[in-house]
Amino acid sequence: MLTIWVVMPTCLPLVLRRCHACTSDRFRTSGKFRVNAHHKLIDVWLLALCTNCGETTKLTVLERTNVRSVRPDLLDRMHRNDPGLAAELLQDPVLRRRNRIALDWNDAWRLDTGAPEHLDQEVLDVSVRFAARIPVRPVRLIAEGCGLSRAEVERLVTEGKIVSAVRLTGRLSGDFTFTLKR
Repeated sequence: MLTIWVVMPTCLPLVLRRCHACTSDRFRTSGKFRVNAHHKLIDVWLLALCTNCGETTKLTVLERTNVRSVRPDLLDRMHRNDPGLAAELLQDPVLRRRNRIALDWNDAWRLDTGAPEHLDQEVLDVSVRFAARIPVRPVRLIAEGCGLSRAEVERLVTEGKIVSAVRLTGRLSGDFTFTLKR
């Protein structure tokens, strides 16, 4: 029987960017937008606060864009400061590249394994799904989901008792499956 685990975000990730006012490199965003219209052109920024000094930085979402080219529902979500839209935009690689930022997902996600009765099975087939593109080490997910240490999971991988079609070293942010043989 296939068991499904889900990696779900619990909050918005920290934005990694150097603060110009202090030595910090982490910003927290609450999902607030600043929308500025100049005649027929519009600028939109996602606001983030430095975790150390509280200085505000603006992440450019739209720059000198014709108002008519922006979907009305998207503009409405920006005016309402929709945190779901902020989460979607932070996932956008174009926005991250344009603003020269990275994301820190530490303590911003959780693993939902469902019911714990599957852990005593001889062979465990697990499908791991990601609700958002959260880069996590598969060894950490397996350790957390099965209640094992990371060293124990790495030992099981080298012994061939945990097998997967994807490489279990490094970080993954996409769905994968693995089999645990006890």
